[in-house]
Amino acid sequence: MNQMIINTFSYLWSSTAIDAIAELVDNGYYAFEVPVSSPHCWPDELSSSERSAISARLNDYGARIRSLNAGGYDINLASPGANMRRKSVGHVKSVIDLAEAWKVPEVVISPGTRRPMISPSLENVYGWMYESLENLIPLAKQAGTRLLFENTPYCFTPTIQDLAGVVNTVNDDAVKIVYDVANAAYIGEDPVEGLLSNHESIGLVHISDTSRETWGHDPIGTGVIDWNGLGNAVQETCGVNNVVLEIIREENPLHEFKKAMQDLRNHGWELGN
Repeated sequence: MNQMIINTFSYLWSSTAIDAIAELVDNGYYAFEVPVSSPHCWPDELSSSERSAISARLNDYGARIRSLNAGGYDINLASPGANMRRKSVGHVKSVIDLAEAWKVPEVVISPGTRRPMISPSLENVYGWMYESLENLIPLAKQAGTRLLFENTPYCFTPTIQDLAGVVNTVNDDAVKIVYDVANAAYIGEDPVEGLLSNHESIGLVHISDTSRETWGHDPIGTGVIDWNGLGNAVQETCGVNNVVLEIIREENPLHEFKKAMQDLRNHGWELGN
């Protein structure tokens, strides 16, 4: 069955991840990406008994969390400060531990940021990030997960070429890319071309629409994404099972997701029921 992954981002402030998943399962969705953010899902706030209880609920629902998104606002793997890099590695480690407890195969991470005025050199920033990765890769492998770098407009590696370069340099199956098509389109990249040219480095694809003026994660067909072309590219490369619907709408997300599925079908996407 072609089952797309649903990102629970829309429930960030209204519900815990597991309660959001319960509602989504009732509506026929079974695979999820969960953003790691308090109070939605935060490792420090989940005791081992709560982790086990959530595991049991996931099993009862027949649901699985495909990926945990460790986030990039509170942490910076490429910080100039060594202790800040250590804190950031520690946070990602706590997400990897959670992934291991819930048998989640992938952890989405941000390469990091550099300050916009008198930025540190790219050479230094990459060096700091690779140093952080050297600590994280063994932890990810031990936990049976892999790390997926996301292309984000505010990071120092905004393009798919930047991230493919990182993946090639690391040259380890434990590190791949999650390709966010809205992020790509917003910075003027062609997401169809990006996916087709770099699919061997890509583990997951995030889909939503955006304009070029305002960065969004908007409903299908409201922005600049070529949905017919993207659907064909997905079919040729990673398949729908590796696609995450990441439309972010706090108002009535169930309606938004249902409409998105219909809109994608209208653009030729082959989706399960």
